[in-house]
Amino acid sequence: MTDSPMAPAAIRAARAEHSNLRDRDFADKFGISEGQLVAAYAGKGVTRISAHPDGIMPRLASLGEVMALTRNPSCVIEKVGVYGNYHSGQHASMILNDAIDLRLFPKHFVSAFAVERQTDKGTKRSIQIFDAAGDAVHKVHLREASDLQAWEQLVAELALPEQSQDLTVEPRKPAEPPKANPDKADALRREWARMTDTHQFLRLTSKLKMNRLGAYRIAGAPLARELTPSAVNEMLFAVRDQGVEVMIFVGNMGCIEIHGGPVKTLREMGPWQNILDPGFDLHLRLDHIAEVWAVTKPTQRGDAVSVEAFDADGGIIFQVFGRRTEAKDHRPEWNTIVESLTSLPAKETA
Repeated sequence: MTDSPMAPAAIRAARAEHSNLRDRDFADKFGISEGQLVAAYAGKGVTRISAHPDGIMPRLASLGEVMALTRNPSCVIEKVGVYGNYHSGQHASMILNDAIDLRLFPKHFVSAFAVERQTDKGTKRSIQIFDAAGDAVHKVHLREASDLQAWEQLVAELALPEQSQDLTVEPRKPAEPPKANPDKADALRREWARMTDTHQFLRLTSKLKMNRLGAYRIAGAPLARELTPSAVNEMLFAVRDQGVEVMIFVGNMGCIEIHGGPVKTLREMGPWQNILDPGFDLHLRLDHIAEVWAVTKPTQRGDAVSVEAFDADGGIIFQVFGRRTEAKDHRPEWNTIVESLTSLPAKETA
C-alpha cells in the first residue's frame, strides 16, 4: 500500500497550474493515481461514496439519461442511456439493456466519488469508481436531461462518514504476459473444438495453465489466425461500409462495457481511431495495437467469430463479434469480413 507522493493541497495547487490536462494525463505526469487526484478535492465539490455496485448501480436509474464510460490504457468506450435492469452477483454483476450493457466485477470497486466540477460550460457532475491502484474502473457522467434532484438524493444516501482527501493505493498490477503450454496444445485444440459456449474458453485455458493470448498463439487455424495490426482498421471500415451490426467489448479488470449495433462514423485523428455516433463514442489508440487475432469459438448457436486486439504487454484492448439477437441469430456477413482480413504469415504451431 502506498500513500500519494503529494499532499492533497499540493495536488490541488499543481492541478490549478495544469488545468488544461486531462485527469489521467495529470496523474501520470505527477506520479499519482487518478483516484488520488479526485480524492484531493473531497469536501471541495467531491464526496466520497460507498463503492459497491449494489449501492451505486440500482440508484443510477433514477438519474435518467447519462453517459457511461469505461476505459483501459488503449481504448475508451462511451454510451448514452439509462442504467436500467441491474442484476447483482457475488463475483460478477451486470447492467443489461439496449443502450448500456455492462459486466461489473465488484472486488475491483474499491473507492468511489460523486464529483461536481465547475467548467466554462457550467457544472459537470459524475460518479467515478476506482480500483485498488486508483485507476478508473467506470465513470457515469450526467447530461442536460439528467435528474438533479435524484443526483442529490443519491449522493446523500451513499456518502461515507469519512471524507478524507488522502487515498492509499496499491501498486498497479501489470497485464499478465502470454502464457502457453505447448505440451498441452493437442488437448487445447481438442477441448476447444468441443466447446458449446464462449464462456467455457477461459475455464479451459485456466485448466491447461494458459491464458487467452497464450492459447491463441499455439492453437493455430482454423481456431485462431493472427492478423496484421492494420487489420483492425480494415475491419472497422468494412463494418461501417457494409452496415454490419457488431458487439464491441471494451474493459478493464473491474468493468466491461459493450456496444451492440452498427458503426457509422469513423474519424482518425493522430494515433486515435474514433467512432463518433449518436449515443456511442469509441476512442482507440491504433499505435498501441501489437497483436490481432481472428478467433473462432464453437457454441450451441453456431460459431462465435471475433477480432481481438492486444497491446505489447499482452493486455487485451478490445474484442469485436458479429451481433447476435433473437431476431437475427447469425451474421454471415461478419464472418465474411473477418475471413477477408489480412493475415500474418502463419507461425509453426506446437
